Amino acid sequence: MKYTVVGAGAMGLRYGILLQEQAGVPVDFVEPTDASLNKIREQGNTVWQSRDHEDRHKVSVNIYSPEEYEGDPDVWIFFMKQMQLADTLERLASKFKKHQTALGAMNGMGHIEKLQKYFDDEHIIGGTAMIATVLNDYGDVDFMGKPGAGSSVYANLTEKPSEVMDAVQKDFQAANLNPSYSDNFMGTLLTKVFFNAVENSIATMFQSRMGQLMAYDNFLEGIARPLIDEAYDAAEAAGYRLNETRDEMVQQVDYVSTVANPLHFPSMYQDFVKGRPTEVDYINGWIADLAEKHGVAAPNQRLVTNFVHLAEAMRQFNPPINKLAPDYKGA
Repeated sequence: MKYTVVGAGAMGLRYGILLQEQAGVPVDFVEPTDASLNKIREQGNTVWQSRDHEDRHKVSVNIYSPEEYEGDPDVWIFFMKQMQLADTLERLASKFKKHQTALGAMNGMGHIEKLQKYFDDEHIIGGTAMIATVLNDYGDVDFMGKPGAGSSVYANLTEKPSEVMDAVQKDFQAANLNPSYSDNFMGTLLTKVFFNAVENSIATMFQSRMGQLMAYDNFLEGIARPLIDEAYDAAEAAGYRLNETRDEMVQQVDYVSTVANPLHFPSMYQDFVKGRPTEVDYINGWIADLAEKHGVAAPNQRLVTNFVHLAEAMRQFNPPINKLAPDYKGA
């Protein structure tokens, strides 16, 4: 299988590098952000790769702008910010072919509908990844955790098995992405969205590591559970089947915060401290919209959405400290 990764950010680079280095399959990168593309080219078509801030070394990559790209992958892997996807798809539209599959494992919701404008349902895979990764700078990625840390789940939009899914699972396993298969498409996507509605948004507002949230002894029951309950109420009203119970989702927040990734700063925080817009509208805001569409209330989700936007606005008065910067010495 040949893959083209669209978006050379933290997760795009991690997937692409692991696929080419560990699975030994051909990988191209398409980078729609000029600053990132130029930086990687200035580095000689290489990116810096570290693991837990150590063993920093260069990895060669094949990288193109959307307009330049003429490759013919079996699978396009989209790792964009939600607000960037529509424009990128339009720039790539003439490159897509009937036999190709689109795989979207992006944060938030909204990307599947955009992919459906260019790919039929039989050629769309949705996924979620619990794999901690940090983009130190354009063309400089840091894999967090030991090799093989984290996991990912993938579902065909048709919810039926396919030869492409079988091949993807094989390649992703070889790449240490710890994949599994699900026959519940929306349930698979909502698992990550509901988790991020707690961890990403709250950690960003308070500029904290995931594990530091647990310093408040009522975090799980006083903050996580009300947000999770609203999310589940919305999903159930919409007729979606979830992969976990509410209690299991609270337990997942607990486990990731205390055991799996307590030192990790989520991707929303990484955008926040670098002055970029966050994806909160595609996470908490999306959940609030879903709830209201189906006649249930989600005031906590709406309030968190507004609080994150307020925090974004306050950056002009209280510039955030980038705790991921190499010279940062604090906790």
